[in-house]
Amino acid sequence: MLAWVGSTLAARPDVRRIVILAQQADALLDDPATRWLRDEERVTVRDSGASIVEAIAGTLRSMPQAYPFLLTTADNVLLDDAMIDRFKVGAEGADIAVALVERKVLEAAYPGNRRTWLPFRGGAYSGANLFWLGSPEALKVLAIWRRVEQQRKKARAVLGAFGVGLSLMIALRMLTLGGAVARVGRRLGLTAKAVLLPYAEACIDVDKPSDHAMVEAILRARASRPDPEL
Repeated sequence: MLAWVGSTLAARPDVRRIVILAQQADALLDDPATRWLRDEERVTVRDSGASIVEAIAGTLRSMPQAYPFLLTTADNVLLDDAMIDRFKVGAEGADIAVALVERKVLEAAYPGNRRTWLPFRGGAYSGANLFWLGSPEALKVLAIWRRVEQQRKKARAVLGAFGVGLSLMIALRMLTLGGAVARVGRRLGLTAKAVLLPYAEACIDVDKPSDHAMVEAILRARASRPDPEL
């Protein structure tokens, strides 16, 4: 999975550097499929330790000219240029942005596929494992994420971070997705955006064996398509 995501990013001329964060991160590059990443001059490997959130924040603080920073996951295997390009356009100007796919988009392409859906007024959405950290203001969100990560009673931590009123409005579906994200941004003193991607595959990651089989089938189908430039 890491090799697939890494190759997509490494092939892009607008990616200045690639940071791999994981526990025992360096050992991930011992596999023949990922060994090429050791020779890629833009790749840096950092151990995440006990907290991936703190590792992300520490990476941003240590990197000059870190922004904008595109954050994704190693199981986001179907990531491609079209998704990244669309997300970049939608996230432009935001301190922080998150990519999502609307339920009807996924179900039209892959009926019966199960995802975790976030319900809002007007629709339900699933995360696409793409995050835009556009400025140092994004560190405010990472600090909240870190506090939630540390607390045993995470629901109470979320209420403390975003306020009971806003949390209830979201829970009762009184807000659209865009309205909720904008309110969160204003509460934190930054510009936040939700970017909807029109690609069903953008929210299909590999969380379980059935996902793995599905992703492999999609990749085989992609590979069988004729090259439009030929």
